[in-house]
Amino acid sequence: MRFALLLFILVPVIELSVLIQVGSQIGSLTTVALVFLTAIVGLALIRRQGFETTLKAQEKIQRGELPASEVAEGFMLAFAGICLLIPGFVTDALGAILLISPLRKRIASTLALDFLKKRMNMRASWTSYQRNEQRGDSEIIEGEYRSDKQDQDFIDKK
Repeated sequence: MRFALLLFILVPVIELSVLIQVGSQIGSLTTVALVFLTAIVGLALIRRQGFETTLKAQEKIQRGELPASEVAEGFMLAFAGICLLIPGFVTDALGAILLISPLRKRIASTLALDFLKKRMNMRASWTSYQRNEQRGDSEIIEGEYRSDKQDQDFIDKK
């Protein structure tokens, strides 16, 4: 929560200082025009790339594959769109970086691979547990239980 609050405060301050510096160099109207231009061009690119990503995801679904990397790419494109809509050059740069298709695909495949590994491990262990339950091979681990109050009483007696 602190990180989000810090980000919520720092991003506008950084954006304002960069906008003021750029505006003093190239003029205020040119700066405002550039902000609008980056938003319009960025959103057009996101729309096109998002459509392509959706088509790839649908193709994978039709083949019976999981479109995990396409879903991750879609989230990154949405985040890029938000960055490009926020007035300023720093967030525009972050959004533009996410529009670089090879970089975004590499990040998305890494995120999707990590997600799938965790999901597959969880599913494999659950399947193994269910199989053992059906065969009656489930392990019984015996142990003792003692509450925290009993531990404290034991420590106080010493």
